[in-house]
Amino acid sequence: MIVVMAHKASKIAIDRVLVKLDEAGFNIHLSQGVERTIIGAIGDKTRLNDLALEAMPGVEKVVPILQPYKLVSKAYMEGPTVVKVGNVEIGGDSIQVMAGPCAVESREQLLEAAEIVRRAGATLLRGGAFKPRTSPYSFQGLEQKGLELLAEAREKTGLPIVTEVMDPRNLDMVAEYADMLQIGARNMQNFFLLREVARAGKPVLLKRGASATIEEWLLAAEYILAEGNRDVVLCERGIRTFENYTRNTLDLTAVPVVKYLSHLPVIVDPSHAIGKWRFVEPMARAAIASGADGLLIEVHPHPEEALCDGPQSLTPDNFNNLMHKLKHIAEVMDRKMGSLQ
Repeated sequence: MIVVMAHKASKIAIDRVLVKLDEAGFNIHLSQGVERTIIGAIGDKTRLNDLALEAMPGVEKVVPILQPYKLVSKAYMEGPTVVKVGNVEIGGDSIQVMAGPCAVESREQLLEAAEIVRRAGATLLRGGAFKPRTSPYSFQGLEQKGLELLAEAREKTGLPIVTEVMDPRNLDMVAEYADMLQIGARNMQNFFLLREVARAGKPVLLKRGASATIEEWLLAAEYILAEGNRDVVLCERGIRTFENYTRNTLDLTAVPVVKYLSHLPVIVDPSHAIGKWRFVEPMARAAIASGADGLLIEVHPHPEEALCDGPQSLTPDNFNNLMHKLKHIAEVMDRKMGSLQ
């Protein structure tokens, strides 16, 4: 449930409600706006009548949240959440583009890619140091060396880093270098990892699982928020269907649906959804038109030489063309393309 405090309720009134909820065993999440305070309370709803919260001074109303996800629900937050990664804000008026190679392969490759995407207008650098691969014989990433190269690229370009964490045993290492921690599709329901990542104190990019429903996706996000980390960005990256021409089926209906159900920002990864570079641009444009707050795009200086996901990676020229076209789509949506501060 959420307890909506009256307009400019006093600190004393708010504290009394917090104490009462705490004594009743509720897990409390406080959201204080400029003029109004909302208290999220997770616990035994059968005790609500006994608490008589609406009779307390400063309480405007008590609203039950019917969805299984509570903190993620739009009922919990009056406005959309804006997640800050470095100086970049995701979920505001600007469209943010995270771009870079699927995997960090070498210093030369990464620094060249980072400069390419920065010049084209990307505001965050993506790149995998630890790569979850279907085959154990495929390239698995440079691990710590890859993280060090990402940090060097950030130093040279100013782009905040987004990279995946796969294992709690490597979490401290990844968090030391990354500005945003990515949970990949394969780990969306790795609930122990979700809890550990939430406690790392970094913004989290949560990809939708290949066979996950929207409710399951939002419940995965709930694990992170329940640990006290509200800086979560959701990423639609395609779901598994009967279609096998594309790598996955990009579910763009998820964007407006999730923005209706939740206050969290939503971005789209057309590269992994489609798996073929020539279709990335039209689906990226469609994603922004559907209301997405940003994109995750794979860009490689030489896709034909890529050790990972070359067929879905854009060349520098293709990425430049895409970024130019996105400006026009953003204008139609009464938004603008993000830029580094």
